[in-house]
Amino acid sequence: MNVTEFWMLRCLELARLGAGNVSPNPMVGAVLVHNNQIIGEGWHQKFGSSHAEVNAINSVLKRELIPEATLYVNLEPCAHIGKTPPCANLIISYKIKKVVVGMLDPNPLVAGKGIALLRAAGIEVELNVLNEQCLNLNKRFIHFYTTNKPYVILKWAQTRNGFISPDANKMSAEKFEEERHITGMLVQKLVHKWRTQEDAIMVATNTALTDNPALNNRAWEGRAPARIVLDQHLRLPNTLKLFDQSQKTFIANRIKDEIDGNNVFLKLNFKEDWFKQLLDLLFEHNLQSIVVEGGATLLNHLIANNYWNEAIVFYSPKNISNGIEAPTISGKIIQQDNIDVIQMTQYLNL
Repeated sequence: MNVTEFWMLRCLELARLGAGNVSPNPMVGAVLVHNNQIIGEGWHQKFGSSHAEVNAINSVLKRELIPEATLYVNLEPCAHIGKTPPCANLIISYKIKKVVVGMLDPNPLVAGKGIALLRAAGIEVELNVLNEQCLNLNKRFIHFYTTNKPYVILKWAQTRNGFISPDANKMSAEKFEEERHITGMLVQKLVHKWRTQEDAIMVATNTALTDNPALNNRAWEGRAPARIVLDQHLRLPNTLKLFDQSQKTFIANRIKDEIDGNNVFLKLNFKEDWFKQLLDLLFEHNLQSIVVEGGATLLNHLIANNYWNEAIVFYSPKNISNGIEAPTISGKIIQQDNIDVIQMTQYLNL
């Protein structure tokens, strides 16, 4: 690893501190280095607040060193006026001599314009340092702008004997309640942490009816995701937790387009590719990522039609008596961890 890569790694470390707080903006970290010493650093901390470059520059105590410093940033500095002024203009105003950038910004409002501004001002720019790591960090943001669709993550837990859940039609309510928890509190807490870092969580009709999930992040402090429920015929009762108006909730259906407070009804044509229609509408609502948590029919549909980017599966040593079969997934295994007795495996769709 060379010195340039070392400082870019620091940018990535800082950028990750914004996870769960900056969407729909990307995670960005910035470091100002003078004579191989950090004189300032920062990260984008919250959507609508100052960008990483601004925070890094504002943190510098010896301001006279800024023009002789090198700025490292994992994503191209912005060149447009959004919630904040353009970072490229700020860098130019401080006459920073060199900027090292991890990757270009795919947002068409930026997309090379920031680099062009810096170079036109006579600033030396080095591009694509630790490019793969930078791409991976903001893969949801990049997918959103390069495909005009949200990034889709499938998630489920399954038992040793291959069931995703007990079958409520084949057992008593008491037996169902006894067997339906396949993992445990530690996994639940991890899942709720992840929910603060994703834009939306989706379930289908039967899961909503059987489990009455809240789809919130009550076990972890942070931003609550939007909720999506597939309810073709609008047969779900409005007494379900999903419809409590506490979070933005999208109801995919075949009957109506309507807004009722935080509940947004999205009418789809189910005779055609309804999930593509849904992704297109969610893109318009600026949702960059969706975690699909069930049920098995919906998960199998998305797998069969290749509508997924990642899958996270929790393999439990538990067995249940009568259950609904878990989906079959294939893809590149990119991570495996043990969480107590649960094995978590993360797959990438190639």
